[in-house]
Amino acid sequence: MKKILMICLALVMGLGMCVAAGKPAQKKEVTTVFVTDIDCEHCVKKIMNNVPSLGKGIKDVKVDLPKKEVTVIYDGSKNSDENIVKGFATIKVKAEPKKAPAKK
Repeated sequence: MKKILMICLALVMGLGMCVAAGKPAQKKEVTTVFVTDIDCEHCVKKIMNNVPSLGKGIKDVKVDLPKKEVTVIYDGSKNSDENIVKGFATIKVKAEPKKAPAKK
């Protein structure tokens, strides 16, 4: 009886280790364009100097002043659009994700 119990225990532990060593979590890179209320070079500098305030997993930030848009590339497993909007609020910049144009 002890042998059967030990064999079952070894099988369960081996199976658990195989599952744990399976596929690593894939990083999901997300690109979002935010419409903001920026209107000067000072606003652009404020955003670029405070990228860490936008949250974790930020890979790249590009600011288009004439269009008043900020493009943020981030790791979707570490951050979200909602958190980035909150990050903009901490540096006193109003932002919201740009809506995709309606498809016909």
